Amino acid sequence: MPAPGNKKTIIGKIKYTNAWPIFHYFEPSTLHEPASMVSEVPSYLNQGMSDGSIDIGALSSFAYGLLSEQLLLLPELSVSADGPVKSILLFSREPLDSMGNGTIALTNTSATSVNLLKILMSKALGAHPTYLTTEPDLEIMMSNADAALLIGDNAIKASWEEHGYYVTDLGAWWKEWTGHSMTFAVWAVNRDTAQRKPEAIVEIVDAFQTSKARSLANLQPIVEEACSTIGGTTEYWERYFSNLCYDFGERQYEGLRLYFRYAYELGLVQHKVHMEVWDHNMLIQVKE
Repeated sequence: MPAPGNKKTIIGKIKYTNAWPIFHYFEPSTLHEPASMVSEVPSYLNQGMSDGSIDIGALSSFAYGLLSEQLLLLPELSVSADGPVKSILLFSREPLDSMGNGTIALTNTSATSVNLLKILMSKALGAHPTYLTTEPDLEIMMSNADAALLIGDNAIKASWEEHGYYVTDLGAWWKEWTGHSMTFAVWAVNRDTAQRKPEAIVEIVDAFQTSKARSLANLQPIVEEACSTIGGTTEYWERYFSNLCYDFGERQYEGLRLYFRYAYELGLVQHKVHMEVWDHNMLIQVKE
């Protein structure tokens, strides 16, 4: 029987296009220690990081907040936007300021965007709508609600359709209201895994960083893959990927800290989120 430290490392990959640059050149088979990758929607990855079945990888920022006591953030890796994100979209029959306390259908595939919407509706608008959680299908969602929140590729495809709805980009709304960047996904490692497999984690983090750098140096292969897989034009995907930020520095940290503060104030998280970042010497504590 293999020693516990030699157990295969399970890596979580967000299947949405917005995370592709960090994963495009990442190959678990090239790592020195055994590893495999699970490609899924954020809600699945969030659960895996929670129950320990996934050791390291991407998850929604909100899920990290819930699990911050058992996870460490990985440095300089995120999916963030300093303004419009173009794939976190609220579709509504009326303009936002006319919605009042209607019904909003929420996607069941992510937690960060759902709770960002709740923060914005409550804090920015003073509105308290009824929320329904459904499968991410715009037509079905709008048959039961006044507005619908879609994320990722579902939101992108819906934004290309002629449906006549008002479309609100949550990244743009957050930036307009707070002046801050918004981080939608982070990369993290379970503390237990980091302690048991420090060398493996160093190699995985370096591989993520290398993939990100190679992808951003030449987006064309990712753009072509998006066109063939999702549809749309080369111009659309070039703008889409160039608009996103894949770093996690001070600006992203400050925006995410504000997000967690509001989430705590609204009771969306039950504890104040204290962010800690892993580094090659194990971990450092981010200064408050």
